[in-house]
Amino acid sequence: MAGNNRRSIFRRRKAGLTDYRRRLKLLRGQKPRAVVRVSNTRTTCQLVTWAADGDLVSISMTGSDLVKKHGWPNDNSLKSVPASYLVGFAMGKAAMASGSSEAVLDIGLAASTRGGRVYAALKGMVDAGLDIPHSDGVFPDEDRLTGAHINDKMTKAIEDTKKSIEGAY
Repeated sequence: MAGNNRRSIFRRRKAGLTDYRRRLKLLRGQKPRAVVRVSNTRTTCQLVTWAADGDLVSISMTGSDLVKKHGWPNDNSLKSVPASYLVGFAMGKAAMASGSSEAVLDIGLAASTRGGRVYAALKGMVDAGLDIPHSDGVFPDEDRLTGAHINDKMTKAIEDTKKSIEGAY
């Protein structure tokens, strides 16, 4: 008898990939989603809109794009706080150049940790001009965004990469 009233479990929820309640709330807003994902190797930021036959990714930036297109040093991390900030900044600049000016943050199943890499990417998108609802208290410290906590060479690399991104869009 207890098995008859059980909700069906969706495949992606069962695999721990999608929180369908949170996704539905984001989709009801009918704004593009600024999706941030941090993998084992890089940070990825995408501007995604909903369509009946599947989500449409209009803009996508990864840590690898920083190296290929904007001169980020090859030996630097592609998922650090500064790299996440720059990936978000590049995605935000590309979104503004394509005519998108607002979005809502989608962090998926990632932990919502103040000052983390997800919020570093959000800070980059906001600094690029995207209008995304947020609280300023979630952003990492400026020293972490500029790489001052890592070493002095990191600060120069961040400045150079940011100038390259601004010049590209």
